[in-house]
Parts: sequence; C-alpha cells; structure tokens
Amino acid sequence: MRFKCLISILCLTVVANLSGAAQPNIVFVLCDDLGYGDVQILNPEHGKIPTPSIDRLGREGMIFTDAHSGSSVCTPTRYGLLTGRYSWRTSLQRGVVQGFEPCLIAPERPTVASFLKAQGYHTAMVGKWHLNFLYLDPETQKPIQRKGRHTLAPVGSTIPDGPVDRGFDYYHGFHHAGDMKGVIENDTVIAHEDEIHMLPRLTQKAVEYIDARAQDDDGQPFFLYVPYGSPHTPIVPTEAWKGKSGLGDYADFVMQTDAGFGEILAALDRNGLTDNTLVVFSSDNGCSKAANIPALAQQGHQVSAEFRGSKADLWEGGHRVPFIVRWPEVVQAGSRSDQLLCLTDFFASCADILDTKLPSDGAEDSVSFLPALKGEPIVSTREGVIHHSISGHFGYRMGKWKLLLARGSGGWTSPKEDQAKRSRAPVAQLYDLANDPGETTNLYESQPEVVQRLLAQLEADVSHGRSTEGSTAKNDVKQIQLWKSGR
Repeated sequence: MRFKCLISILCLTVVANLSGAAQPNIVFVLCDDLGYGDVQILNPEHGKIPTPSIDRLGREGMIFTDAHSGSSVCTPTRYGLLTGRYSWRTSLQRGVVQGFEPCLIAPERPTVASFLKAQGYHTAMVGKWHLNFLYLDPETQKPIQRKGRHTLAPVGSTIPDGPVDRGFDYYHGFHHAGDMKGVIENDTVIAHEDEIHMLPRLTQKAVEYIDARAQDDDGQPFFLYVPYGSPHTPIVPTEAWKGKSGLGDYADFVMQTDAGFGEILAALDRNGLTDNTLVVFSSDNGCSKAANIPALAQQGHQVSAEFRGSKADLWEGGHRVPFIVRWPEVVQAGSRSDQLLCLTDFFASCADILDTKLPSDGAEDSVSFLPALKGEPIVSTREGVIHHSISGHFGYRMGKWKLLLARGSGGWTSPKEDQAKRSRAPVAQLYDLANDPGETTNLYESQPEVVQRLLAQLEADVSHGRSTEGSTAKNDVKQIQLWKSGR
C-alpha cells in the first residue's frame, strides 16, 4: 500500500514538473512615452536614435505594425494592460491619476498578475505603477493627504492597495513621475533619491529578479512586468549617456532605456532562459511634446514615423505603439504581423498560451493574439478597437476604417478642439488607413454609411460593458459621454 502511494506521489510530481516546463516565463517591458518612430527597426528611414537592443528583439521575434495602447496617455493604458478592460469603463473618464487615492483597480477585479499567480506563476513588477494607491502614515496608520504636485510620502509609509495587493508577489518601483523620488519595495516606501537613479535602479532590480528565479531550481515559471518610467519626463540620462545620441537629452534617454532592456535580455541569455521565455516589448502611448519633437524633426528624426500626432492625441501617433514579441519556441524570427491588436489583449493571450479559460468576471475587452504569433489569423468576437485621448475623446477602429469623435487631435497637437471648431471643421473624422495612414483626408462627410456602421458598433461596445462575447458586464459609471465636443 505504501509502495502504491509512493508511486502515485512520484507520478503526480512528474506530471506537475512536465506542466511547469510547458509554461513559458513571461517578461513584459513597457516603456513610457516612447514613440513608434523612436525604435529604429520600425522607422529605418527617419529613425535616427540607435536602439540596438529593441532592434535585436525585432530580428529575433515578431514585429506588430498595427498595435495600439488602450489610451494615448499613461494611467488608462496601464489599467487596460493589467485588467484586459478599457479604463474609461471606470470612474477615470479622462486624464491620469495623481496618487494618494484608492487604487483604480478594484480589489475584486482579476489582473494578469493574479491570474498567472493562480496558474502557478511567481509574479513580479519592477517599475512605474501609476494606478493610484494610498500611503499610510508610519506612525498613525492613517492615509496621508496629497499636498502638492510633488508630495512625497515619508520613508516607512505603507501601502494597503498597491501591486502586491493586486496579484504581484514582489514589487519594486515608484508611483508616477511626480513622485519618482519615492522608492517603494513591496508595500513600503524604503527611500528617497534623485530621479536620475531610477532607470538604472529598475534595470538592476529586473536583472536581479531574473537571476534569482534562475537560481531557484523549483521549476516555477515567472511573470516579470517591467514598466519603465523612461523616456518620460523628467528626462534625465545619466552622465555616461549624455551626448551619446548627438540629438539631445531625449534621444540620449531613449538610448539608455534601450541599453537597460538589453541588460534584461542578457540576463535571460546568461541564465539559459531565452528559449522558453515570452518577451514582449511595447510603450504606453506615443512620444510626448516634452521630447522637443520639432527639434528632433529638424535633425531628421520622426518620433511617430509616418503617422500623425503624438502622445495624448486620437491620431495614430498618440496610440500606435511599438509591439515586438519574441518566443523562440513558437514565434518565427524576423517575422511581421499587420493584424490589429490592443494592449488590453495581453490578458486573453496569456490565458490562451496556458490553454486556460479567462476569469468570467474580467478581461472584458481582451482578445488573444496567440494565433498571430503562430502566423495565423486572430479569431475574435470583438468587432474593433476603441481609442481614447487624454481629454476623453473616443475613436473606433474597424478594419481599414477609423472614426474619431473629435474635430481635431483630441489631445495636445494642433488643431485642438477649440481651434478646429473655430475653423468650422466637421464634428468628426473618418480615415481610410489602408490608403491614408497619415490621416490627411477626412472622409466623414463623404462616407456616411461607414460612419454609421462604426458609430453603432462603438455605442454597442460601450453600453454592453464589454467588447467581446461573454458574461454580462457593466461599466462602473452609469453614463459615458461619447461626444466630448458636442455634435
């Protein structure tokens, strides 16, 4: 009897080990304000900033040419990436969060991290959170109030609703650019230091994590999410990188960020983890005006490549982002995909990779891109992708068509909404991206049937609480205003 029990235990152990071996490690590196055109392999003619590490990933993996962030600004994209749900379904209808408030991700909502953790993964995050959390005073344990744009919580302050309470086993990083000096580990503020040290710190911690997981011989797969705070402001390349690009501080900072990503890839190589690790590289939105886009353009560098606009805008430059995937066991090296996807799709893709169902109460706007990694068409119950600008203006993409419910950029690029209204621009815009990727010819008035088809689908996706088939869902707010500038 004891012999049979021993055999059963050994068999179960073997099955568990085989199951663990079949699960890839997952590393997702998300840059902050890195434009599509800032990656040289994506913009060979007008990309003047050397990005050898990202380019390496492109040569060894698959480049997606039509990938989009969930918003053209930071917080909403990060919410969508981690939850598989558009952020405008929450109370955040425009802009970004400022910190010192309860976490935007509800405690009961599944995240990619909590999902993967339930599938046996060790989960870690190293970088920028920017989804709000509270700081508790180390003495009174009462919430600390934000008193200004750059309020810093004291060292020793604790966080009751941060990354480690939303599915991550380990966290090291900061909340957002305004309080980047506050260094957090797990649920505690551990130090204050100058922002120039944050990028090297994050790279070091990410590498240390990979090394530690490799040395742990339990075979547990890991998920490492590295949302860099660069090349977002403050634009602070270290002394070793200043002047490297010959194009200014922003380009230097992009190069330093690329080098940090290279160290992460090197850590995977050094530890023999490359073959069975899915690596995703992307950005939360387009390049910021803080990069001094006109000065870069004068030097021949186009931050958005051939696309119009930049961060905050509804135009492509606001939300079409670099998206490169390497997984040697599955993805053909040097391949490309023109299939449409959104960063919200990461959640469903992880479930598909593990051959596991999505949580019934989450990932309402997520579609698996695993078929694309195999060179196959993405199968989706979602009709299109919803775009969103900093001011809350909506756009809808279906096939080659793109509808914008805005007169102008919907963001920071001219013409802004007031300017466009004064010039008597149409109330909305429609573009044929197959023939006009630069969004130069507005077809809103000449293609009314297309407009109505896209608008009806947008309205349905918003009102149904989800854009995919699945359990009935609701938005967190009763009413979502689609036409921010009126009709």
